[in-house]
Amino acid sequence: MTRGLRLRHLSFHGPARKFATMSFGPGLNVVHGASNTGKSFIVDSIDFMLGGKGPLRDIPERVGYDQILLAMETLDGEQFTFVRSTEGNAFRLYDGLYSDVLPEGKGITLADVHSDRNEDNLSAYLLAKLDLAHKRVRRNKRGDTNSLSFRNLARLVIINEEEIIQQRSPLSDGNYTADTTNTAVFKLLLTGVDDSALAAAQPRSPEEQSRSAQLDLLDQLIESHRRQIKELAGPPDELEAQRERLDESMRSQGELLTVSETAFKDAAARRRDVARRVEEGRERLTEITALLERFTLLDAHYRSDTERLRGIEEAGSLFGALGAVVCPFCGSAPEHHRKTECDFDADKAVAAAQSEIHKIGVRRSELTQTIAMLRKEAMSFERRLPGLEEQLAAISGEIDRVVSPNLRQLRTAYRQLADKDGEVREALAIYRGLSDLEQRKAALERESGASSDGGNSLSDGDLPSTTADKFSGIVLSTLKDWHFPEIGRVHFEAKTRDLVINGKHRTSFGKGLRAITQAAFTVSLLQYCRQFETPHPGFVVLDSPLLSYREPEGDGDDLSGTDLNSHFYEFLGKLPDDRQVLVIENTDPPTDIQTSIQTVKFTKIEGVGRYGFFPVDQAPSTTSSGLDF
Repeated sequence: MTRGLRLRHLSFHGPARKFATMSFGPGLNVVHGASNTGKSFIVDSIDFMLGGKGPLRDIPERVGYDQILLAMETLDGEQFTFVRSTEGNAFRLYDGLYSDVLPEGKGITLADVHSDRNEDNLSAYLLAKLDLAHKRVRRNKRGDTNSLSFRNLARLVIINEEEIIQQRSPLSDGNYTADTTNTAVFKLLLTGVDDSALAAAQPRSPEEQSRSAQLDLLDQLIESHRRQIKELAGPPDELEAQRERLDESMRSQGELLTVSETAFKDAAARRRDVARRVEEGRERLTEITALLERFTLLDAHYRSDTERLRGIEEAGSLFGALGAVVCPFCGSAPEHHRKTECDFDADKAVAAAQSEIHKIGVRRSELTQTIAMLRKEAMSFERRLPGLEEQLAAISGEIDRVVSPNLRQLRTAYRQLADKDGEVREALAIYRGLSDLEQRKAALERESGASSDGGNSLSDGDLPSTTADKFSGIVLSTLKDWHFPEIGRVHFEAKTRDLVINGKHRTSFGKGLRAITQAAFTVSLLQYCRQFETPHPGFVVLDSPLLSYREPEGDGDDLSGTDLNSHFYEFLGKLPDDRQVLVIENTDPPTDIQTSIQTVKFTKIEGVGRYGFFPVDQAPSTTSSGLDF
């Protein structure tokens, strides 16, 4: 009997929330549709429910849900459901499949962390269903081993949207120290043989252990530097030449920048000078206008006073001509007028009025001259200001249209050169650091008598070449069935623990082709294990394997003009029932796949099909929102 597992239901439940559930069947399952509808969250949740530490992605839609259910079954029909808090920690196990309703009772508690001393944990339970209990895998070059965990298998069958495009081996999770274990698990799946019989090396002295620890640390640092070097522009000699060219360009650009900044400063100084003159002219013209208004009003007062005094002068002359009349000052009749009591004298009044008229005349004359001078000055400003304003506009226009853009362009170019120079210098520093680390490692190896290789990669005997060739043949057959462009040769390279396709390392392709070849690697591993009856979980989860159709990295990475899409789904659609594949994609599959009961489209449109993984209407419900098989 072939051993394997099958996903059946993934469900979220909350006290005041309508449950969200997705169901799966044997063979091909597809979830496709709009972005931000929960498709990738399904992948994260499946991984979380198979022992992933999390934390589970905290998206707004899952607020209010506190329990997750994952219903599974074995290929021989045994059915069970795991329940876990959305916060993580231990699982509860129940017999049977649950999705729409929560199981009753406490169930059996399973720890979330694998242990080879206690089998009451999720990992041990699942491994027992696959006949992989108590298996051991090598963890270092000395032959030390670890107990196999289901998490070792999960990373080979659940490929999320980040892992599927990573520029590294499918057997690497980015942790250099785990590469040996990951490769040992791959060997176990291909051969069915674990490392239980592997004898560990004899205990070492503290000095040897210290050297070994230092070598391990240096290996990690060297590997990190080498990964960084893969992304650099070229080897050290090219980088040195590039740095020299950058220095020369920066010097030349710096001279141009200095000239441009000087021109800008000169233009800005001229603009400030003309602007100051315009401002002073406007202020003076405003001041003159105010003075003219005040002086015009003063002249009107002078005219009024003069007219009043002339009236007094004329009246006094008339009184003198009339002879003896009633005194205009005291009102006494002539015969009663007494000089001692009234000192009014018409002649004196006329003389005083004439004197004041003369004084006012002098002042008016001076005021008239002043007004004339002010009007002349105002006319001068009115003639000069338009020219100054035109000059100011011309200088500002020159700065805005020519000087400033040129200066910004030169500054941007210089900053880009400086940034590039910094990158080159940093790259050279990485090369120097790598050289220093390798020298230190060589010195330690000479002291310890270790080989120059230091055990970074597994020897050829760890993965038999015949097994690697068989696996490569399965991958080649898969890619041909998918109509991968110009596919001719595939082999598995032990040193890089990755595929070489048509003579080109898989990691050298663009991210779209890395995604589809990672998918081919993962699906081919399932195909191989079923064909040669070696252990495998029996299911595969792929997130965005057809990225080349949506976001290619250039023409060489673009598959949109090929029929790989249709043949990819046709191949997976014909898988036997002992194999299960879940594909998460944004692009729509072929029509015949879309009409399958095991295909779900998230529309992100209320009232049209299924909106997303979580229902839009959060009212409690007793009907299923997913598929049921």
